Amino acid sequence: MQNKRGGGGHFSVLTTKITDTEILVKSLQDLGIIVKREADVRGGSNGQRVRADIVAVLEGDYDLGWSRNGEGTFDLIVVFWGVAKKHNSTELINSINAKYAVNKTLKEIKERGLN
Repeated sequence: MQNKRGGGGHFSVLTTKITDTEILVKSLQDLGIIVKREADVRGGSNGQRVRADIVAVLEGDYDLGWSRNGEGTFDLIVVFWGVAKKHNSTELINSINAKYAVNKTLKEIKERGLN
């Protein structure tokens, strides 16, 4: 049996500029990512989990999660080395942020009636 070192609860929490739950969910779905609400973020084969408001269910044993913080934005919850086993973490997060920015802009345009 392989010993998985460093797998115990090494979730990173990063502040984001994401504020809109529905735009985040739509952005993840636009990218073909399965989304769960009020779910556990999987943190590896040893069963580490943490609760989040929004969870992007990824291939493998690791997910991305977002939880609203006291500032009104979402914190990203992730085990980077775990996600990196199956994904380019930086590219994945950048593509989510880019899709979110586009969808947020489109929503703002629509709200102003400029479509």
